[in-house]
Amino acid sequence: MTYKGQIQGSRLRKHIFTSLLVLLPLFATVVNGQSKGLRAPPGEQPVLHEIVQQISPDRLESDVRTLVNFGTRHSLSQTKSKSRGIGAARGWIQSQFEQISRDCGTCLEVRKQTLVVQGEKRVPGPTEIVNILAIQRGATDPDRYVIITGDIDSRVSDVMDASSDAPGANDNASGIAAVLETARVLSQYKFSASIVYAALSGEEQGLFGGKAMAGKAVEDGWRIDAVLNNDMIGNIEGINGVIDNTHARIFSEGTRAVETPEEAVLRRFQGGEVDSASRNLARYVDQLADKYVPNLDTMLIYRLDRFSRGGHHRPFNEMGFPAVRIMEANENYNRQHQDVRVENGVSYGDVISGVNFAYAAKITALNAIALASLAWAPPAPTGVTISGAVSADTSLSWESPARRVAPHLAGYRIYWRLTDSPVWTHSVYAGSVDSFVLKNLVIDNYFFGVAAVSQTGFESPVVFPGPAGAFGNKAGE
Repeated sequence: MTYKGQIQGSRLRKHIFTSLLVLLPLFATVVNGQSKGLRAPPGEQPVLHEIVQQISPDRLESDVRTLVNFGTRHSLSQTKSKSRGIGAARGWIQSQFEQISRDCGTCLEVRKQTLVVQGEKRVPGPTEIVNILAIQRGATDPDRYVIITGDIDSRVSDVMDASSDAPGANDNASGIAAVLETARVLSQYKFSASIVYAALSGEEQGLFGGKAMAGKAVEDGWRIDAVLNNDMIGNIEGINGVIDNTHARIFSEGTRAVETPEEAVLRRFQGGEVDSASRNLARYVDQLADKYVPNLDTMLIYRLDRFSRGGHHRPFNEMGFPAVRIMEANENYNRQHQDVRVENGVSYGDVISGVNFAYAAKITALNAIALASLAWAPPAPTGVTISGAVSADTSLSWESPARRVAPHLAGYRIYWRLTDSPVWTHSVYAGSVDSFVLKNLVIDNYFFGVAAVSQTGFESPVVFPGPAGAFGNKAGE
């Protein structure tokens, strides 16, 4: 045998050995579950395929063209005109939400959210930052929220230039179009939790719209299970020469921004650096892409945002809420934050020709099914704890929600993975219990989590034990 063959054989044996280490305890655990006579809820939801099919590239294009035609949507631009500037754009978005609400029998509560900003580096004088929200109330758990956001504003090379044309076709008319299209489709359905469709302002000047909404959510005591921030979802031609319409990226924070010193000590000894609620939300969306969105694979980026850059999910993270950024896989910096021009034969500017609407429709569809799945699922389990040091077994326990907010709760599913795996690889349905013992799974070798499951098979995101992975306060409190 050649040296290369020896190496390959060694790798194969190592792979087989590692697989056996995983599969043997898996078999023991599954037998343990089956011995109780449990039948798990269905794992496939045909309605999510139905939602994917309803997302329209043509409607997305129409929305983006309308937003581009406002000339500029700079946060400091005029607000009195009905045809140009941020005020006209906000008014049109509000009118779209109101029309969607009329079409669904007034199922949306449309409201403005206003914050006056002044004395900031990019906002020199008093300026109203106005968000437009549409809330679709949940039937059984209306105080639990899942949120989709996009940014209204646009800019050119000079971040303070509020008068020049700033089309912002991809950044971020594409994200606003996704919010509107998702509202059109999901408003046809009824959900357990509330869905918020949010068009946020002031992103380019300092994430002010997100700060306003996140702060108000804290003030009003919202239980937020997810924020999906869509910022640039239509470009397929990267600055690196790659043309790719089959991948998207999901950015998520690792260690929570609100972690206390005491929680940091606990995380150091028990893990959780890659298992914040935001990170497990990202894994949740990634899994749905694999199952329901044809020809779209998501890249889980283990970073808050692009290197040294920011987006409107960050203010929600800073308030302790699970939030991720969903966007295109390949950016083109010639089309971002640029004056529209041709220079040395190179075209610059964020114009509509740089948006691929079939691709934007796939990412919009992913958002729609993620929101639907989250809103149909029971609330994520709270109070998840784990034990098993110096033991052959691993034990988990959690708190169940009040029955009035989760009448469709069937039970819980336990997940685990090897510590170097980026995604959950194994699971067992535990049934309607509040604790479970995984026989012969040594706690030292794996990461563990718990998800709530509805009677029709919709699951919450996986919750990692302890404060590092917690999703929020207990449902029904």
